[in-house]
Amino acid sequence: MKKCILIVILLHVMSCPRLLAQSSKPDYKGRVDLIHKNVNAVFHKPQSGLYLETNGKNDKPFSFLWPLCALIQAANEAEVLNPEREFMKPVLNAISQYYNTNPPAPGYQAYLSKDGNDSRFYDDNQWIAIALLDAYNRTGEKSYLSKAEELCRFMMTGYDDKSGGGLSWKEDEKNTKNTCSNGPGILIALQLYKITKKKEYLTTALDLYQWTNKHLRDSDGIYWDAIKIPGMKLDSAKYSYNTGTMLQSNALLYQITKDKKYLDEAIFISKSAERFFFKKGRLPDHYWFNVVLLRGYEELYKIDQKKERFQFFITDAERIWKEERDESNLLGPKSKKGLIDQAAMMEMYARLARLK
Repeated sequence: MKKCILIVILLHVMSCPRLLAQSSKPDYKGRVDLIHKNVNAVFHKPQSGLYLETNGKNDKPFSFLWPLCALIQAANEAEVLNPEREFMKPVLNAISQYYNTNPPAPGYQAYLSKDGNDSRFYDDNQWIAIALLDAYNRTGEKSYLSKAEELCRFMMTGYDDKSGGGLSWKEDEKNTKNTCSNGPGILIALQLYKITKKKEYLTTALDLYQWTNKHLRDSDGIYWDAIKIPGMKLDSAKYSYNTGTMLQSNALLYQITKDKKYLDEAIFISKSAERFFFKKGRLPDHYWFNVVLLRGYEELYKIDQKKERFQFFITDAERIWKEERDESNLLGPKSKKGLIDQAAMMEMYARLARLK
């Protein structure tokens, strides 16, 4: 009788993919494929080539640019896992519809160009450039590099001497300078220096690095959000992605310069970030902020190969898969599911697949 019951239970588990996924070792690659399939089925609109912001009621017919900044990086990571498949092209085609050639330099705006001029955020353009540079390093495709260089030129139009330097966050309202526009700026300049060996890129990276550490780094190694211009009033919010870009910047600076102070700083930040952001067995709710933090840990891993640093990301990623996944396998802490959350977890599982 007991054997019969056990057989019935096993058959039930094997017939239910959701239960099987929870009862076996994580199939990160399978999760990436499933999330990508859901993105195409729920959020992508083939007729326009655009994406929806959420699977619920939206303020605009299509997504703002920011979720696509997450999706293009996720698509690159998916191509790392599946080099024979094409994930980036549809996302790049969508992003192209946000292109704005207004002076002083071309860049991407927050919403569709066909609907008229909109704000251009420096960090949105930076996240795209970072994904393109990762794709260039992987494929050698020159169009990725040339577009990243173009976006770097746009990025630098956000630089001025107010507050002693640093990059603004938003082109048409240069009233804050944020870690989220300076940290990614450092990463772009460092990657371009590694590729081109042009000294001006390293000079730019070091200038932004010094400014950000002077104005936005707390003594515990965690980064504040922004300072307001004028007046230098601090926005003391601390988000995981800001610390992530600066962790990655230190790891890259060590790889380039071999100066141990950058490695020591990267290790210090990595320990501080786990203490600060991972509490009660979970990371904060914003998945994409957290996967940007993971990028910094992955860059440090390239140096010292210490996998144990990733355990808290694995713990949180499993919690999300078990607790914050709906019956349609869409992910998110709320009932309405967002494109940016699908993209973030697609990237998260792709990176964990490589790191395990």
